[in-house]
Amino acid sequence: MTNVFIFHGAEGSPEENWFPWLKKELQYKKCNVIVPRFPTPEGQTLENWLKVFEESIEEANLNREDLEQAILIGHSVGGLFMLSLLEKYKIKAAFFVASFPGLPGNRFDEGMKTFAPPIRADFDWQKIQTNCHRFFVYHGDNDPYVGLGTAQKLARNLHAKLQLVKGAGHFNGSAGYLKFPLLLEEIKRFV
Repeated sequence: MTNVFIFHGAEGSPEENWFPWLKKELQYKKCNVIVPRFPTPEGQTLENWLKVFEESIEEANLNREDLEQAILIGHSVGGLFMLSLLEKYKIKAAFFVASFPGLPGNRFDEGMKTFAPPIRADFDWQKIQTNCHRFFVYHGDNDPYVGLGTAQKLARNLHAKLQLVKGAGHFNGSAGYLKFPLLLEEIKRFV
């Protein structure tokens, strides 16, 4: 059974956007889908999110070998959070949706500063690439929060292809993203 983690973004929750739909679709494929509820906006720090992730691993009774076969999916700051995880854990595949490798320069920056340089050390991109060999980066061509250059930088650092999706916005409910078939099709290759 493949373990799949879905990480929501700032001021988000497991019940929004395409997360419930994707969870249900992957459960049909016999995946164990874990969608942690991270503290946000209050208590939104890298330390607190790491604690919630560790608790999720423990509750699901997963070990390091289980994680090596796991898939991570991060939306927005959830993708930024994944970079810290990928420095620490070996993972099968990582999917970044509307994400970024540092602060994106929007109104949410203050709540995300512990996740990114310069507050934390710069990411060890070599270690990240050693711990995961399959990266996917999705970005909306009209994302109101994250600029295209930021997504391009993330894709470059991961040596991944940037998949630009027309009209996707920030891949959230307000952009009409309650389902995400393109992401599901890519994930199916790994389960």
